[in-house]
Amino acid sequence: MQSLAKSQNEKTAEVMVYVCGACSWENELKPRDPIRCRECGYRILYKKRTTKGLLLINYFF
Repeated sequence: MQSLAKSQNEKTAEVMVYVCGACSWENELKPRDPIRCRECGYRILYKKRTTKGLLLINYFF
């Protein structure tokens, strides 16, 4: 039972990288963090693209 709770805590602690729409600063946000740039305070953030999908696209073309 403890291992199940531990794995759920690890999932909620995942950090995603977002890029600010105004200053292009990379922000690391956890699920409960406010959506706001830590550098300039702008509220529009874009999810950073991963290279995982791009490798598949290059493979097929």
